[in-house]
Formats: sequence, C-alpha cells, structure tokens
Amino acid sequence: MQSRRNFIGKVASSLAGTLAASNVLGANDRVRLGIIGHGARGSEILREALSCANVQCAGAADVYTRRLEEVKTVAADAKTYLDYRYLLDDKSIDAVLIATPQHLHAEHFAAALASGKHVYQEKTMAFTVAHAKKMRAAVEAAGPGRAVQIGHQWTSYGHVADAASFLRPELMGKVTSIEAHMYRNTPHGKPQWARPVYPDMTPENIVWKSFLGDAPPHPFDANRYINWRFFWDYSGGNVYENMCHQIAFWYKTMGLKIPAEVTMTGGLFLWKDGREVPDTMNVSMLHEDEQMMFNWTSGFGNDELNVTETALGDNGSIRHTPQSIAYAPQKVNRKDANEMVGTTRNARAAHMQNFLDCVRDPARKPNCPFDLGFRVAIACRMAVESYRQRRTVRWDAAAEEIV
Repeated sequence: MQSRRNFIGKVASSLAGTLAASNVLGANDRVRLGIIGHGARGSEILREALSCANVQCAGAADVYTRRLEEVKTVAADAKTYLDYRYLLDDKSIDAVLIATPQHLHAEHFAAALASGKHVYQEKTMAFTVAHAKKMRAAVEAAGPGRAVQIGHQWTSYGHVADAASFLRPELMGKVTSIEAHMYRNTPHGKPQWARPVYPDMTPENIVWKSFLGDAPPHPFDANRYINWRFFWDYSGGNVYENMCHQIAFWYKTMGLKIPAEVTMTGGLFLWKDGREVPDTMNVSMLHEDEQMMFNWTSGFGNDELNVTETALGDNGSIRHTPQSIAYAPQKVNRKDANEMVGTTRNARAAHMQNFLDCVRDPARKPNCPFDLGFRVAIACRMAVESYRQRRTVRWDAAAEEIV
C-alpha cells in the first residue's frame, strides 16, 4: 500500500507526460476518460464505460490511496492523483466521470467543465440549492458544445419510450397522483450502507481536507469518511440515493417541474449505529402547476413493497418497476380497454453509451440533461430541508430559494 506522501511525489513526473489534445472527436474516435472518485459507485460506472467500444481510462483521482491502487486492476495505464486538479490539467482527457460524495459534486463538476472536459455527473446532481446554481453557472460558461449527463440511468431505460406511449390522454386521462415505494431489507447485524473501517484508513492515506471540501470542519474520522452516507454534512440519505432515480424517471416522461411544496417525515427506527439520516420515511410533493401529487415512502426494514411507482389517472394506471412497465385501464371509464405491457428493451450500459455518443457528437442530446438533474436535485433538497426543519417547505420560483 503506497502512502499519500509517495503518491504526491509522483505528481510532477505524471504531469510531465501530459499530452495536448483536442476535445473535438469524430464518431469513431477513442474517448479518453478520467474518473474523480473511484469508490464503490465510481468503480461501477468506470467498468460500465470501459465495456463500451473505443473507450480508455487515462486517469483517476481519489483522496484515498487504496482507491488509486484499485483502479489499476481495471485500467493499468491510468495515471493516478490524490488531487483531482492534476487530472483536469491533462489536456488529453476528453471527459470526466464524477462519483464523489454528494457534498463535493459542485466543486468537481464546475472545475471539470472549466477545464474543458465533458462531464458525467453521478446523482444526485447537486447537494444544495447554492451548489445547483453554481453548477448551472458552470454549464452556461462552458457553452453548448460540452456534453453533460446526470447519472439517473433510468432515463435511458426502454421504459421511457413505453411510458410515453402509455401517457396519452385517451389512455390515462388526468393523472392526479404518483404513488412510489422504495423498500429494502438486510440480514440482522448488516445495516444498510454500512462499510468496514480498514486499518489503512489513516490521515497518512486519506486527504481529509479534500474530503471535507466546504463541509463544516471536523477532526479526522475514518468512519465519517467511509460511511459518509450516514451524515447530513455529506449526504441526503435515501432521498438522494434512491428517491432521485424514481422521480427522475417521471420528471422526464411527464415533464414535471420543481414541486411547489414538499413535506417529509420519518425517523431512525431500525439502525442505531450512529447514522443521522432516517431509515424510514415518507415524502409528499405537491406539483401545483400539474395539479398532482407525488408521494414516496421508503424503509430499510422490510422489502415486501419493493421498488415501484404507480401513476394514477382517471382513465388508467401505469405501474413501473426497475424491471417492467405496464398499463391497466380504469374500467369505470374504459370498460372495453385491455391491459398492455411495455416491450422496449432496457439496453445494457445505455446511459453511459448515450453520454459517450454525446461526447463524440455535440448535436446529440443526453438522456438526462442538466435541467432535468437540476429539477430533481431541488426536489430532493426540499425533502431533506422539510425533514430537518420539521415543517413543510415551499419553492419560491422567482427567488429560486426554499422557503
């Protein structure tokens, strides 16, 4: 295991080998990727990118030395950095995958765009409203030629096309509610998200200051580092982990705006392991312009209700899961209508492939563009603020603030 000091010592020699290259690619050109944040999710999306044709991982940045050693198992020639800014200085890198903890997204996203890179940003896009605005300013400054994909992969599912075919007025009528569930269970003694603290998680091997970013100062704590999802300073809990995917699908297919008001209740009823974010919760979102509700409930102590969303219209219903989508008529208004099942295939690595296609061809559109990621991020932040303030919050569209 190399120490942080040894990695820093290699920076100068790594930079010396940097090649100048254009970010304009042809349809068949190899895309040279860098990744910032090679943890559990980062390693997944990097492997997904490398499964696509003509892709190379040229660089990786992470604050933990172990992660930089692990990336070599999938990209032996990748240059590695403890400071992501050195990766962004590499002009030969075309695009960057960002999979850092949520409180660091805005910092890395804005810097990557400013360096001339295309960006795949893991969800939830922005941690706070201020971060979302900072990221929007970065997109505007970068201009239209830069591909930006937000990592809500459900927006690249074949189910999107099926949902569009089912959402016709004659089939659904007026949709007044979407009822969504996200439930999981784990064996006793194995709490959701809990990760072990390894002996090498020390200040020598983790750049603690970089991990904190603009979060409140805190003494080095290996548990806070590896289990960052437990803490409000770095995480939005399961709202940011899973509700975001479910609302992103419907925000895309129905064009939903930021909710007018949000109420979130719940608590820590199951896991008493020092986490701050709830394990059981209910979120109620009023979409005033669309005259409908979006209700989401979630828990980690029983998986009977699984992961589903059901859109309810007075002519019919659409039931969606990660594996399927189907339509059922409301017989009171469509007595002779038949049920239908979605038939469009969910292609493997479709979301990443869509991003790479956009990198190669600026005329192509990402399946989860920045604006969609922005709306989802604000809705998620509203839920968190409601829970933490123990009140209903509203969106002031004129001031673009949660009130």
